[in-house]
Amino acid sequence: MFPRRFSRDPRRPGKPRHALLAAPIALIATVTVVDILAPPSVHLGPFLVAAPAVTASFAGPRATGCIGAIAVLAQAVVAIVRTSLIDLNHSFQLIALILMSVLVTFFAYWRERREGELTRLRSVATAAQDVVLKPLPHRIGPLRIASVYLAAEREAQIGGDLYAAARTAHGTRIVIGDVRGKGLEAVGDAALLLGAFRSAAHRQSDLSSLVAFLEGTVSSDLDDPAAAEDENRGEAFITAAVLDVPDDEPALRLINCGHPPPLLLRRGEVGVLDVRRPAPPLGLTEFVDAELFVERFAFEPGDIALLYTDGVIEARDREGTFYPLADRVTGMASKGPDALLTHLRRDLLRHAGGHLGDDAAMVAIERLAGSS
Repeated sequence: MFPRRFSRDPRRPGKPRHALLAAPIALIATVTVVDILAPPSVHLGPFLVAAPAVTASFAGPRATGCIGAIAVLAQAVVAIVRTSLIDLNHSFQLIALILMSVLVTFFAYWRERREGELTRLRSVATAAQDVVLKPLPHRIGPLRIASVYLAAEREAQIGGDLYAAARTAHGTRIVIGDVRGKGLEAVGDAALLLGAFRSAAHRQSDLSSLVAFLEGTVSSDLDDPAAAEDENRGEAFITAAVLDVPDDEPALRLINCGHPPPLLLRRGEVGVLDVRRPAPPLGLTEFVDAELFVERFAFEPGDIALLYTDGVIEARDREGTFYPLADRVTGMASKGPDALLTHLRRDLLRHAGGHLGDDAAMVAIERLAGSS
């Protein structure tokens, strides 16, 4: 996952915003001079209200209030030079300018407060992401790993897509999944599955036992009386692909629970790790007793297994064409996991016009040479 760090609030006023204050001050000076030199029938005072209004769009209430006060002072100077402060026309201009300055100063205060709340929410989202969707290590045993998560909502940092890796005594186990639905319920279901995986990955002796444990955890949560009150909870499920990559064998074992099949990149070619007997998605309680079949695939040094969620392959361009993932990764195996996902991230966003319709997650796993 690409790291996110908040070194400074980008919305907090700083040197660039102080420089922007020169624009409304220059506007006030220009309008004042031209208004004084203009014929008696010409009144440019109403233009002064643009100065605090423009300031409120980028600065805080203090700066907006100061610019408003300067504009009022400038209007008073114009009134004194041209006629007097008690002149009816200039009096109404002053009153209107004072009222508008107060109004835009309040707007600047409200906007700054909302931005502060949004910044705090982003910080909470980042903290939640670090707990729920922990970054995968770049190296686990004989494997090199890279991952990326792209949230569909701009302000969101986590959603219903998930992935995790766990080290065992004989190898590495990896899960990638996609919760049906969106919002906080999807995040909760993702956290539930990730917690169960991290807890049981090193305790369950074989892959089928691990997947059965995950199924039992998800199903028991959906059967909870509190969840039954939600009309949509009965339709909830999680698609997942669970892998076991042994250290001493050039292979990987896979159970696919209704998830898009991983891709295997080998010597410039792309293959599909399509299982013959897929398991149903996790959480479909009527299939709890279904037999789970573990399928084995060759996974040699230099190979890259690419795991992904349906948000990747269902991303559409302006013409409605789905993202051709297999075509876009052909010949990319030699680049390594990090370069591969950097390329895919950029290419996927370009294909979708910069905005995804669904969350998307990808994990690239490479077996290093000399590891088997």
